[in-house]
Amino acid sequence: METIEALGKYEIKRTLGRGAMGTVYEGWDPIIARRVAVKTVKLPDSADPETEDALARFRREAQAAGRLTHPNIVAVYDYGETSDLAYIVMEFVDGPPLKALLDKHERFALADTVRVMQDLLAGLQFSHERGVVHRDIKPANVMLTSTGQAKIADFGIARIESSSMTQAGTLLGTPAYMSPEQFMAQVVDSRTDIYSSGVLLYQLLTGERPFDGGMSAIMHKALNTEPPAPSQLSVTAPPSFDAVVRRAMAKRPEDRFPTASAFAEAMQAALARQAAPAIVEDESTLVATPAQPPPRPAATPVAQPVPSAPVGRPATRRSSLPLIAAVAGAVLAIGGGGAWWLLSHSPSPRPAVVATGNRPATSAAPAETPAPSTDAPLNPVVAIAPPPVGQPSVPVPNGPPNPVSPPPPAVQAPAANPSAQPNAVAMVPPPPVIQPPVPQPPPQPVVVKPTPAELDVLRHRIGQWASSQSCTLLDGDVGESGAATFNGFAGHGTVDDLRTSLLSILPPSETNWQVAGVNRVFCAALTALHRIAPPFGSPGPRLGLQMDGKSRLHDGEPVRVRLVMPDFAARLRVDYIGHDGIVQHLYPQLADAKNAITADPPRTFAAGEPVNLGNPSWVIGEPYGTDMIIAVASTEPLFDRPRPSNQEKADVYLRDLQTAIDGLRQRNAHLAGAAVTLDALP
Repeated sequence: METIEALGKYEIKRTLGRGAMGTVYEGWDPIIARRVAVKTVKLPDSADPETEDALARFRREAQAAGRLTHPNIVAVYDYGETSDLAYIVMEFVDGPPLKALLDKHERFALADTVRVMQDLLAGLQFSHERGVVHRDIKPANVMLTSTGQAKIADFGIARIESSSMTQAGTLLGTPAYMSPEQFMAQVVDSRTDIYSSGVLLYQLLTGERPFDGGMSAIMHKALNTEPPAPSQLSVTAPPSFDAVVRRAMAKRPEDRFPTASAFAEAMQAALARQAAPAIVEDESTLVATPAQPPPRPAATPVAQPVPSAPVGRPATRRSSLPLIAAVAGAVLAIGGGGAWWLLSHSPSPRPAVVATGNRPATSAAPAETPAPSTDAPLNPVVAIAPPPVGQPSVPVPNGPPNPVSPPPPAVQAPAANPSAQPNAVAMVPPPPVIQPPVPQPPPQPVVVKPTPAELDVLRHRIGQWASSQSCTLLDGDVGESGAATFNGFAGHGTVDDLRTSLLSILPPSETNWQVAGVNRVFCAALTALHRIAPPFGSPGPRLGLQMDGKSRLHDGEPVRVRLVMPDFAARLRVDYIGHDGIVQHLYPQLADAKNAITADPPRTFAAGEPVNLGNPSWVIGEPYGTDMIIAVASTEPLFDRPRPSNQEKADVYLRDLQTAIDGLRQRNAHLAGAAVTLDALP
């Protein structure tokens, strides 16, 4: 292997890592005297579209990161090219990528998880404000310094808003961290980085990625299913973080956090709720009933207010036993003391008078009875308990009572001071103010989720319905709540009929309808693919098919197609079907010297292999309108001989295609198909 000693002015010290695109070295800048990282990629030997595209992304990385100077973004210092290499000179980070730690199954403390995520989101907020979307946030692209600071690296597939060479809606990215809109080749904005960051937070909290498996399985799960809440997988994941992860990973971009800073604020709020101390009742608050009556009435301790729950956190339900025991003990203490005093001092028993205000006498808690002082008034106001229902009430005197008249029937509190007036009636103070219990949130309606068996029955019913529809290519699944998602294509005039027919199975409120209507000229193509499409709710096998760039192309713009093979090795056919009824075979093609086309040799693609197709002759031209691209993967060749030419009538080709598909199915061959639409504009 060739040893590189220098690139430009930079001395090469050692190799740090190798990847599919190139190699990363540790370098030294002798002029500034600092360590650097040098990332290289080989220059293409010829006009190879895939290599040129990789080089374009490499240059785009330098352009994207070079305009971002932030403590949480790996800085880019320089870009250069030699005769066979292009290289980027970057900040040297003296720590491992986050992936290296996760691959060792190292678990992060909650504080460390929040710190790493805060650094990541701060860097993303800075880049998004400057029109740069990373589009490949994952552990391998988060570097950690020796002090634990996180820095975002590798803007190689970043989308620069103002860049004319940017192609939105590609399938670039790492499947486990890709957003639904990336899988669906939709326009990507900053919210796709929010989604990927949510996946990363999920992994840091649980040690697992929310979606795993092959490309097709991950795509299906990301589009149709919800992962378990982090707190359900890990006892160390606080429940307060579940809602944060759920919003960050929402299927629709508009349901996610609008900005990276909003994500960070929500995470800090969740951390504050998790860290709030729980209020625990102490057994020392229990008041024991004395075994012997005291010589005097015991003083009743005033009930302390119950601390309220922290803002934003559901109130903690506390046991009422300590408070009940305290009140009961006080009542018994006062009652015992009062009985002793009555037996010792009162010639005859009297009915008790309880100061209750508006409370029922049976629920009042007695309070401490203060000893009257020597200068207390002789005739304080006496509070009378409300009479039983149906009996006249006894008014409370407002003026001084007649000193000659006998006092109302009441129990006089024993005088604590011997010098107090013996005939004075002590005022019983109102009961202590007891803090009302912390208000509990209103009970939420109980949502009864279908059982797995019920979901399977519903999925089977919908699958039978979907398989019986003509001129359609439907896909989707049933969520945990029983709501169904539908996507795919249906002939114009068929979409409304489908939705009406679906009402026999599901009400409109339980469906997410994403089926596009297409010209009926494509019905034969949809019917052919319908036969090899996975049943509704099945995870695969699936063939990924996306437009490389926009799905609306103008006259003269090139047509580029990206595919991801299903989970089996297979041959491949890709066809462009025009709305005018003409088919252009994109792959494989026959040799055509006039259009500078060389024949594609027979080839079997590996399971999950990405395939990029493009040819200088594939450009948009008349007639303009909505066209369709279809692809079929099969373990055996579809046709036993080449097609007569690279272009033929759609009705003839699609008829032969259906016959070929049926023949392979009878031989138990594995097949998968996909379709996308494209708008050709003048």
